[in-house]
Amino acid sequence: MPRKKQAPAFEEALKELESLVESLEQGDQPLQEALKSYERGVELTRVCQKALDEAEQKIRILSGESTEAELEPFEDDA
Repeated sequence: MPRKKQAPAFEEALKELESLVESLEQGDQPLQEALKSYERGVELTRVCQKALDEAEQKIRILSGESTEAELEPFEDDA
């Protein structure tokens, strides 16, 4: 039974996504390769968004806020 491929860490996914965007912006890929790159970019975007959502949820739990609390802008006291 094949193992499910583990999602990359946020930093790895973001780095790969940035590389894909640069490659697509150059516009020198054949159409099929560009479509595969775009597809991979969508997957990586979802991985990054999920990681950010999970981090936000952890912060809300640790700060004692409910999961339905409104987001507040960060204010640096410095």
